[in-house]
Amino acid sequence: MQALLKYSNGIDALNRFVGKHVIWLILASTMISAINAIVRKAFNYSSNAFLEVQWYLFAATFMLCSAFTLLNGEHVKIDVLYSRWGKRAQTWIDVFGFACFLLPLCTAILWFSVPFFLQGFHSGEMSSNAGGLERWPVYAMMPLGFGLLWLQCTSELIKRVAFLLGLIDDPTEKRVEKTPEEELAEAIARLAEEKAAKAVAA
Repeated sequence: MQALLKYSNGIDALNRFVGKHVIWLILASTMISAINAIVRKAFNYSSNAFLEVQWYLFAATFMLCSAFTLLNGEHVKIDVLYSRWGKRAQTWIDVFGFACFLLPLCTAILWFSVPFFLQGFHSGEMSSNAGGLERWPVYAMMPLGFGLLWLQCTSELIKRVAFLLGLIDDPTEKRVEKTPEEELAEAIARLAEEKAAKAVAA
């Protein structure tokens, strides 16, 4: 089980890295949208490529961050009954949902989306809009996004089973991460305490 937990930690680290970097695509999409609007108004020029790259970036953000969202427990849930049950009952429901619904769904979409992407890539499929972009980059987001989501689903399953076995604390417990400013303040405080201790010892 310890090997599986290490595997789970590796997946969590991967999706945390991807999620924290991919969110910058939202800024890129916003800037492209603003530049497109300015160019259209100032120079009476527009291109379908500008419009399409915006939704390409949005698609990339949505697909690649889905696993990061699952990692943080931020997917929408209907808590009519779930919230009323105990932690172990909730964990069993999670295990059932991941194993019987989410994993099979991700597997099926991966199975069908990889050939779909490869077909678009090899054929050089283009947008039907004049001046549009190639389609394969956005097609690639489906297997990439659902691949990461599949991995994160296995990680969540491992953590839930480990919790039920009493090997780890509740994996769904929200842990507030410290900001860089808070970490810096704590480091400065530790240095000050060390200097004070040395001064007293001297």
